Amino acid sequence: MSLKTIQNSIGKKLRYLRVNKNLSQEQVSLEVGLSRDHLSNLENGKFPINIKTLYKLACFFEVDFEYFFLGLKR
Repeated sequence: MSLKTIQNSIGKKLRYLRVNKNLSQEQVSLEVGLSRDHLSNLENGKFPINIKTLYKLACFFEVDFEYFFLGLKR
């Protein structure tokens, strides 16, 4: 599995969580301490996400950390 595939999968899950809670990228980025542009790039799979940022987002969205890796296969 490629890094790009993982980035895209995590990005789609981030977007789903945000949209499901009717939040804008601006709202989430302010709460988590990211720029809106960076969050957008993460949602679009353009950048790999670091563990610290992923943890902050998991806490914010109240999901288990492993949620982002469900469905990924080796």
